Amino acid sequence: MAGLILKLRPFEEVLINGVVVENGDRKTRLRVKTEGAKILRLRGALRADEATTPLARAAYVAQLGVSGDLPVAEALSLLSDALPTLLCEASKQEKATIDRAMQAAAGGHIYSVLRELSSLVQPKEYT
Repeated sequence: MAGLILKLRPFEEVLINGVVVENGDRKTRLRVKTEGAKILRLRGALRADEATTPLARAAYVAQLGVSGDLPVAEALSLLSDALPTLLCEASKQEKATIDRAMQAAAGGHIYSVLRELSSLVQPKEYT
């Protein structure tokens, strides 16, 4: 049986396809069987005040697109302007990740952009 298994802490919140879900008072495991589901642990989400660098601001814009707080088309437009600038300033290792984010943005895959950029911003959990 395939699927993503989320192990949730008591009262942990996750965003699943735009819907905030909160766990109860016990640890639990949740199996997500829908392929391509967009999942964001809210404890791993960037807050607006944490988006202090150009890279963090780009990741925050992608997060807003995933959460539905910003229309995906607008988020992708903002990212298409920001990502080439980030690429110029990135280290060799970061360039490969930002390049993947640019390809995902060009394909309209905002969730993939978020995953790529978040891996550079902070070691918080993104599924």
